[in-house]
Amino acid sequence: MNSFTYANPTRILFGPGQIAAIAKQIPESAKVLVTYGGGSIKANGVYDQVMAALGGRAVTEFGGIEPNPSYETMMKAAAVARESGSDFILAVGGGSVADGSKFLAAALVHDGPEPWDLVTGKAKIKGAMPLGVVLTLPATGSESNCAAVITHKAKGAKLAFAHPAVYPAFAVLDPETTRTLPPRQVANGVADAFVHVIEQYLTRPAGGMVQDAYAEALLRTLVAVGPKTLAEPDDMDARANLMWAANQALNGLISVGVPGDWSTHMIGHELTALYGTDHARSLTIVLPALMRVRRAAKRDKLLQYAAEVWDLKDGPADARIESAILKTEAFFRSLGMPVRLADDRIAKDAADKVAANLEAHGLTALGEDKGVTPEVARQILVAAA
Repeated sequence: MNSFTYANPTRILFGPGQIAAIAKQIPESAKVLVTYGGGSIKANGVYDQVMAALGGRAVTEFGGIEPNPSYETMMKAAAVARESGSDFILAVGGGSVADGSKFLAAALVHDGPEPWDLVTGKAKIKGAMPLGVVLTLPATGSESNCAAVITHKAKGAKLAFAHPAVYPAFAVLDPETTRTLPPRQVANGVADAFVHVIEQYLTRPAGGMVQDAYAEALLRTLVAVGPKTLAEPDDMDARANLMWAANQALNGLISVGVPGDWSTHMIGHELTALYGTDHARSLTIVLPALMRVRRAAKRDKLLQYAAEVWDLKDGPADARIESAILKTEAFFRSLGMPVRLADDRIAKDAADKVAANLEAHGLTALGEDKGVTPEVARQILVAAA
């Protein structure tokens, strides 16, 4: 296991009633910009709880942040923030609202002419406006990490960035806020969290016994509570465990000292940018095919995954690997997720288009061993057809 430094400054406020606690997390003098998505928070009571907690603070709202938050939308939010003199951002929603708000926080203190440069890396992030999150959709872990993904519609690009300056100061995780989520959003969240863990676990042996065991526990938990949350939506223990597992999947802890992959995400991002596919659905299409195409490079960890997550410990090694992949597909299908391009009505020529986009975006050496070239990505999507 490699040496590492781990620091996560986000304070987690977990459990029912914790929205009220944000009153102690935001300065009373703050001018707060509340960001949110389609407005469901006004129907499910979350908005009222947030406003009550903010009390007499000056509040401005910006709604309409879409799934796969766009640069164009967040530039409108930046104009609202500047006009209102906001100096604190409170993101209320799921990972897309959190991601968009992280970009907004950095863009508002950017002194260059083009904030998109912060995403591409052409410009360096030097700071960010303070940010808090009230999570309503467990999925991405964005509420307590320093990464975000932004889509530039005009450029047809969906890119990730990360910087310590955009760590949220706090995150409220109240499972009660998830009661009214549509089943598709719940399923997307489970699948997204599952693949987040896989990207940090299914790489190569690195001696990280604690990280491996923690990752395996998270995967087993998601396999158990994902379908249960869909089948028994009033089971709050299942919802609480799902929310915590999704947070722990991408708060940085299981990745310390071990290699990461992220090629499933990068390929999936291109599918979303090209076809508008839900982020999580792009991941469930790509992952099983990637496991098959990259079987040799990931052999040792695939066998470990088969044994520790799916209890496949007997029989020929290749048969155990294939059984683990089939069980992964069956798990995704149990959530109503696609595992083939055709399941989401994506044409076979997606393989060529995604490979070309990866090349154009400079994503030519992905994976823990830099072995996923645009050509390998094309092979993966051919296998997913």
